[in-house]
Amino acid sequence: MIHEVRLAGRRVRLDPLEVADAAALWPLTDDALWAGMVTPRPADVTAYAEHVEAQRANPTTLAFTVRGDDGEVRGTTTLYDLAPAQGRVEIGSTWYGRAFWGGGTNPATKLLLLGHAFDALGLNRVGLRCDARNLRSAAAIRRLGAVPEGVLRSHRIAADGTVGDTAYFSIVRAEWPDVRAGLEARLA
Repeated sequence: MIHEVRLAGRRVRLDPLEVADAAALWPLTDDALWAGMVTPRPADVTAYAEHVEAQRANPTTLAFTVRGDDGEVRGTTTLYDLAPAQGRVEIGSTWYGRAFWGGGTNPATKLLLLGHAFDALGLNRVGLRCDARNLRSAAAIRRLGAVPEGVLRSHRIAADGTVGDTAYFSIVRAEWPDVRAGLEARLA
């Protein structure tokens, strides 16, 4: 089953996102962290559990709970819009509790996701995108080694109803060895 993929590496492990994880995930969110998302921040644990159910129901999405080596829940991430026949996927719906910003969680998570996409699934392209106003996320995506491709104008409607642009990035198969080496160096 697509939702049974488990990935483990340095500093983090990615377990299939489960409804039961909502109780640990929801308290890590806040309105500022959720700003710019296209769905409203779930109002409580029950609403977050419904959000998880929707992610799990999507047949082109692999949704994960990000955990530290000690099993502590740190956030979530997905491989979504998986199109194996086209050799592509996107990484998104990634967020971490504030305590895990700026450390090794994001590079370790992306190393696992990119390795799965390029090495296990044999894909040719991984896209990453963020609200163009989210400069922190855009900088984090660039630090991964992703190449900026441009901005899609008026591409997304945020949960607050504002229309925003989407900054688009990618990593292609030929770039993966250098990106992997850079991520491994950051985690060494």
